[in-house]
Amino acid sequence: MPQDSDLNIALVGCGTVGTGVVRILQSSMESMGQRTGRTIHLRRVIVQNVGKPRNVELGDIPVSSDIRTVIDDPDIHAAIHVVGGISPALKDVTRLLQAGKDVITANKALLYEHGAELFALAGQLKRTICFEAAIAGGIPIISAVNTALTANRIVSIEAILNGTSNFILTRMLDRRETYDAVLAEAQGRGYAEADPAMDVDGTDAAQKLSILTQLSFGTRVSLRDIVRQGIQQIELLDLLVAAELGYRVKLLATSRLANERLEVSVQPTLVRANRAIGMTSGADNIVSIEGDAVGVIRLSGAGAGQMPTASAVVADVIDYATGRAAITFQSILRVLKQKPIPLQPQEELSRRYYLRYTVADQPHVLADIADILGRNEISISSVRQDETDDVADESGVARLVIMTHRTTEGRLRNADSEIAALSSIRGDRIRMPIAD
Repeated sequence: MPQDSDLNIALVGCGTVGTGVVRILQSSMESMGQRTGRTIHLRRVIVQNVGKPRNVELGDIPVSSDIRTVIDDPDIHAAIHVVGGISPALKDVTRLLQAGKDVITANKALLYEHGAELFALAGQLKRTICFEAAIAGGIPIISAVNTALTANRIVSIEAILNGTSNFILTRMLDRRETYDAVLAEAQGRGYAEADPAMDVDGTDAAQKLSILTQLSFGTRVSLRDIVRQGIQQIELLDLLVAAELGYRVKLLATSRLANERLEVSVQPTLVRANRAIGMTSGADNIVSIEGDAVGVIRLSGAGAGQMPTASAVVADVIDYATGRAAITFQSILRVLKQKPIPLQPQEELSRRYYLRYTVADQPHVLADIADILGRNEISISSVRQDETDDVADESGVARLVIMTHRTTEGRLRNADSEIAALSSIRGDRIRMPIAD
């Protein structure tokens, strides 16, 4: 297709993100033509419910519920696919590629589950898949990794990749509110779904980290390879104690090289409050990448939402229109074929840790826990126990916070299973790494 010809595109999905895409296309048509040297036409829109009112004017653009109208239209060059989930997205994207259409997608879950096969199919068919909007919303991290940082060997990634969790943790500390109260607010603001499980249990961030790790290191990482914890059990007390010690708690997604092995984790983590990641608040995301030549660079901003995500989608449209996307995609395919880096066994991950126990307020409890930690070669750096009410029958509970020196995930898991069996333990136990 000549690069000075008109570009005809279709939009599959006109919900929140799709509506934002239409608005940008309509308002920026002139500037997009100046940047690309081409006129971009939105020729068709595919929706699930044709009769549903939409917050955007589509004019005389044909609207249909049948994706075959796009697949069978020889004049459409590319499809913007902004429908979530796996089904029917996998079938739709496959059929679009097979019909000779290039695809621009924001579907992170689809790329995590089926990216390898879709990329392979696109490569065989000499088609292109663009996916900037799939990770970190409006932050151009895919572009940075695959273009600006290609002179570097990437050494590490530290990121906040889930705005819902970051909003909850920020709000709990700022407002001194409980997890449940802030989660309800996040749902009311549209930051969290009615079922927020994938956001708060670390799945969403882990899927995004998996994709980013593969692009950065050429290594496919599944969820079972990632040390993964959510934020559901974190209490306001944990955030307050961390703040007193000069930290903020963040759901930190990390991939880093250590002795030519790759450490990958998504966990609530104590981060120094004066670090850029520690200062990233609300629903914002941040990605900090270290390259062997450039050092550390940081990109931050809105990681989700209608217009930030739509901005990333339209940026892909522009890259596609200029031919940059096709070149970049071929580079991605070459990276994915390189020899994978071995993964560090989860048990060998080495960090300092924050441990919090709710225990019976009675003698010898601390000694019992310290004994178990010691037998597992875990050295204690500091201990804090909140003052409790004086009760005669030893029915009270206390919260015990222990900071460790550097130890391994495996030792802590072994110790935790022993500590869980103690008769003095009451309620949840919290274990969070410390990123100094």
